[in-house]
Amino acid sequence: MDEGRIALVTGASGGIGAAIAARLTGLGVRVAGSYRSGADRAAATGAALTVQADLAHADACARLVEEVERGVGPVDVLVANAGAGQRRTLDEVTLEEFDAAYAVNLRAPFLLAQRVISGMRERGYGRILLTSSVAAFTGGIVGPHYAASKAGLHGLTHYLASREAGNGITVNALAPALIEDTQMLPGDPGDLAARIPVGRLGRPEEVADLALAVLSNAYLTNQVVGIDGGMYPR
Repeated sequence: MDEGRIALVTGASGGIGAAIAARLTGLGVRVAGSYRSGADRAAATGAALTVQADLAHADACARLVEEVERGVGPVDVLVANAGAGQRRTLDEVTLEEFDAAYAVNLRAPFLLAQRVISGMRERGYGRILLTSSVAAFTGGIVGPHYAASKAGLHGLTHYLASREAGNGITVNALAPALIEDTQMLPGDPGDLAARIPVGRLGRPEEVADLALAVLSNAYLTNQVVGIDGGMYPR
C-alpha cells in the first residue's frame, strides 16, 4: 500500500481495530481511528487523528467522515471494523438489542462506504474492508442479532465489489472467529479454545496481518476471507 494514503479505521480502540490501525501507521499510511470509548488505546496506535463516534447513531457516520476529511484529507482506505452485540439466545434478544447490532454492524459500514466511495471513484483508487465474523456462516455463539447483521455485510461486500472494481476500488470482508482481546469474545477463553482446531484463540495481530495483505492486493476483491483457526473450512 502506498505511503501517504489516508485510512479510516473504525473501532480503533478494540483489539482488532487497534492492531490494524497500528500496522497501517507503521507503513506510512495516515490513519484516522474512530472509537466509541477507549480514547487512550486508539491514540496509542499512532494514528494521525482519533475521533470519538458512536456509530449506533446514523448521523455519526457523516460527521465522522467530515471530521476525517477536515483533519487529514479524503479517505482512500475504509476499514469498517466497529462491532456490537451482547451474547443472547433467540428468546432473549430485545428489539432494541437487535436494532443496535444492525446499526453498528451493518448500517454504519453501509453509510460510511456510501459517503467515501464517490471520492474513491474520482481518484481511481479505493480499498474497503469490512469486518464480518464466522458467525455469518455458522450462526456463531453470540446471538441471532449478531449473526444476521454480520451476514448482511457479505451482501454489501458483493454488491459494492462487483460494481466498483472497474473504478480501482476493491471491496472485501474478513470473517474472524474467537480472537483474544476483543469484546466479541463471550465465555471462558479456555473453553472456547477447545472448539478451535488449532487449539488456541486467534490474536489481533494475526487478523491485522491478513487485513494488510488484503488491502495491499489490487487483484483481490469481492471475497469474504476467513481467519478462524480452522473452525469453518471453505
